[in-house]
Amino acid sequence: MTSGKHTTSSNGHCTLVGAGPGDPELLTLKALKAIQAATVLLVDDLVSDEIVAYAQPDARIVHVGKRGGCKSTPQEFIEKLMIMAVREGESVVRLKGGDPFIFGRGGEEVEHLRAAGIAVTVINGITAGLAAVTSLGVPLTHRQHAHGVVFVTGHAKPGDAGTDWRVLADTACKAKLTLVIYMGVSGAGRIQDELLTGLPATTPVAVIQNATLQTQRHITTTLSQLATAIVESGLASPSVIVVGDVVSGIAAAAENPALFRAA
Repeated sequence: MTSGKHTTSSNGHCTLVGAGPGDPELLTLKALKAIQAATVLLVDDLVSDEIVAYAQPDARIVHVGKRGGCKSTPQEFIEKLMIMAVREGESVVRLKGGDPFIFGRGGEEVEHLRAAGIAVTVINGITAGLAAVTSLGVPLTHRQHAHGVVFVTGHAKPGDAGTDWRVLADTACKAKLTLVIYMGVSGAGRIQDELLTGLPATTPVAVIQNATLQTQRHITTTLSQLATAIVESGLASPSVIVVGDVVSGIAAAAENPALFRAA
């Protein structure tokens, strides 16, 4: 991956950068500086064009999309590209939607880079599960409604049994936890059925698609109606599913929208 515009040396470096949920104004200053300094950017599918536009004009942009249910760039190939570019002296940014360490495979990439003797830095980004509910005017935790929050994936790798939803439902009910489910739309029916073994059918649920973007849409429903509501609304990935009593605050916030504005 050499380029006439970049000097090959042994001083390459790799930074995993969280691009946040989509709105470019939610980038951290550290993330912005890293993007602007990069000579090579490996960009995930969920990163907006507005964010990629912050890269320097002669930076090499490589799109390495990874979307559930769609053709994806193999993880092993991405890791090889990162190592190759760093060894050629490039300043590499692996630009990820949300946060690299929350369902972004950042942990896997850090392990591979370190094993190859590559210096790596991680810059956090705002994760979609947080930004999505904030955009609707509700918190993930609340002293009266939720004593904690669990971020969990609805998508398991092949051969992995995945999340034990029955155990999680029982724990969430007893401990008053908010559940934030990433990549759960396609498996909503199964997730709903298993959560109902430990949570009331009337538990409030929200599904938020394209959080913080102009195309954001959401629905609120109950746990017993989750799968049906998703189908009827036409919501699809990328979406987060939020389960818990805090969701009941969405209706209250909607009654007085002038009194709340997300950043």
